[in-house]
Amino acid sequence: MLRSVFIFVGICLNLAHAGVIETVAGSGEQGSIDGHAFQAKLDNPFGVIRGPDGALWFCEYTGHTVRRIDGEGNVTTVVGNGEAAYAGDGGSALSASLNKPHEIRFDKDGNLYIADMLNHAIRKVDFQMDRITTVAGTGTPGFSGDGGQANLAELKQPHSIQFGPNGDLYIADIGNNRVRVVNMESGVIRTLAGNGRRDPSPDGEAFADASLNGPRTLDFDRRGNLWLVLRNGNQVFELDLKSGLMHHRAGTGEKGFTGDGGPAKEATLSGPKGIAIAPNGDAYLVDTESHTIRMIDALTGNLELVVGTGEKGDGPDGDPLKCELARPHGIFLDDNGDLYIGDSETHKIRVLRR
Repeated sequence: MLRSVFIFVGICLNLAHAGVIETVAGSGEQGSIDGHAFQAKLDNPFGVIRGPDGALWFCEYTGHTVRRIDGEGNVTTVVGNGEAAYAGDGGSALSASLNKPHEIRFDKDGNLYIADMLNHAIRKVDFQMDRITTVAGTGTPGFSGDGGQANLAELKQPHSIQFGPNGDLYIADIGNNRVRVVNMESGVIRTLAGNGRRDPSPDGEAFADASLNGPRTLDFDRRGNLWLVLRNGNQVFELDLKSGLMHHRAGTGEKGFTGDGGPAKEATLSGPKGIAIAPNGDAYLVDTESHTIRMIDALTGNLELVVGTGEKGDGPDGDPLKCELARPHGIFLDDNGDLYIGDSETHKIRVLRR
């Protein structure tokens, strides 16, 4: 009898650690139709974030829009007319055109920033004035403009953006294999990391002139260090902005889906495309092409499987390790520890509740 009690308690603890996965929005049908969250159609949701209004915001890669889910579960479109184009600066956000937006962030004043990937630009929406503008990029792909105004500089397929501790805007300029940063007071852009080459990245060396093989996504930890995911390089690095050095944290550089439960540096990743750093230092990765969410444990340095089976699918709510995902991209860690996922090809937003 006592052995049965211990087994039951162990199972409960494991389930509590794993959490429960739920669908937040999306009927599963592809489209951009507003409505209640479970009836609304989504179109490849990528970046997900909590807005200053308390709503959940996300961008749609093939829907070419930004949408929000309010506290009552209603989905509404807030940016973009659904046409894939570069148009609308100076006018209303809803009338503007985006082209495959990848990620969204809010600044301290509540303005929305969009990594407008195929427009090779970072767009800004001032909701008080109902106006969209370009803050970085010209709409033409290229690499130019360092040391000058960001809206006169060229980017190439920027995928990810994040505001640093000092308020500056960091950009994963993947087409140029660089990380660039915009001083938000002066508007001047510069290259922070990357020499433009795709050679293997060095561990423990200076990142200013290091090779970065597909810098896809970034986030900051509580110490102010920048975590960088290399999509093509299948690795994760931590950039110490004080020392100027980069440190290898996960991935051998080979593409694969191995190593869960062991050292993250010895594991293989498969096209990772999202990251969120927890307050305790745990790093949650969207391992897109293995259709999973994995976590680098800050205490042990091990890699753990958090959501998914490794197979592509539209899994059921409930046990996160039995729920197939389909090429997820976006990830957001809420203040209460809930983990939101842009499960792109199921056309759903999911949440892992702990």
